[in-house]
Parts: sequence; structure tokens; C-alpha cells
Amino acid sequence: MTKTIDLVLFDLDNTLLTGDSDFEWAQFLIGKGLLDRELQEAKNLEFYRQYQEGTLDIHAFLDFQLQPLARHPRTELDAWHAEFMSVRIRPMIGAAARELVQRHLNAGALTAIVTATNSFVTGPIASEFGIPHLIATVPAQDTVNGRYSGKPRGLPAFREGKIARVEAWLESMGLWWGSFAHSYFYSDSHNDLPLMKLVSDPVAVDPDATLRAHALEMAWTIISLR
Repeated sequence: MTKTIDLVLFDLDNTLLTGDSDFEWAQFLIGKGLLDRELQEAKNLEFYRQYQEGTLDIHAFLDFQLQPLARHPRTELDAWHAEFMSVRIRPMIGAAARELVQRHLNAGALTAIVTATNSFVTGPIASEFGIPHLIATVPAQDTVNGRYSGKPRGLPAFREGKIARVEAWLESMGLWWGSFAHSYFYSDSHNDLPLMKLVSDPVAVDPDATLRAHALEMAWTIISLR
């Protein structure tokens, strides 16, 4: 691979999506009567507030968020996810987001979604966009029956964990940051500042207040996909 090819990384929630897929998955399960509404909604909102404030304990969050996967067989979860894609996710994908992704794909860029949300929730969303690579938090599962344990496997793809996971992925292909003409990372969140500072072309997408202020100070590109 020569330096004529770009590396393009996308955050998912509130970046390519006009909402948060992790939050919406929990709300979807609540709507089906599979989770206790009062308990789950309260915890879901509290974790989301912590994420926005930059105080989220990712391990405490994953202990909570991955438990529903462990309660049901994989075939049942997959069927629910197909419905989830239809009623919750596709309405959160705007034309501008699809066009941005397609433009980079058409240019031949090495493209990936990099998200803290677990790969069960996000795998089909990456496929919906036609993005071939997904770097996400991995929920541990039984190798025989595919049933989830309710725990993460390996390093969560959150904050500095995104850097480690991206670099391991690049190394697996014999690549590094300097292998590319340009490296882009699109994100909405200040939680992604560690990775945004590493790429040559960080792009703030409908950014939160902290990221917007940093992007303005650093003269980073700011766009909206809404």
C-alpha cells in the first residue's frame, strides 16, 4: 500500500447516526418488555450523562450494558436486532452521512468505524453503511454456542483504548499512521480527543461544546451531518 491511499475512521453514535445506538438498543429492549423500564432507563440515562461529561467508568458501564446479551440465546438476539435496525437505526441514518461514507469508499480509502459500543449492536450498522472494518468493544461469547457471557473481551474501544485498538488493527496489516496520504477521524465527542489528536485530518461532526471549542482553537474542520 502506498501513501496515495487515505485512512478514514468514523465514530458512530451521534456522528454517523443522529443518536446513540447503545442507548437505543436498551430502549428497544425496554419497549419489548425484556428489561425493567424504571431501573434500566434510570441507569441508561445516568451512564449517558457521565459519557457526555467525560466521567464514564467504561468497565462499570459494560458490566451493566452487556448483561442483557447474556440472558438470551444468540438466535433470539439476532432476530431482535433485525427489527431494531428497521425501527430504530435506519431512521437515524441521514443522506449526508451515507454520502460522506460513500465518497471515501469510492476514493479507495481504508475505512473503519471505531466505536465504544459493542460489536453485536454495531456490526450490522457498519454493514448498512457498507463500511468493511469495525473496531468496537467486543462482548465475550461461548465459542461453541455463541452465547454471550455479559463481559467484554479484551480492551474496550473507548478513549485511549480506541488508539490501541486502531494501532493493533493497522499492525495486523503491516501498516502504521505514516502509511497513508491522509488520516481522518470523524467524531462528535470530546471523549475522542485522544484519537483525533493523532490523525492528520480530525473532523468534528455536530460536536459537543467541549469538542467544538477545541476544534475552533486548533482550526479543525467542523461539519454537520444533520
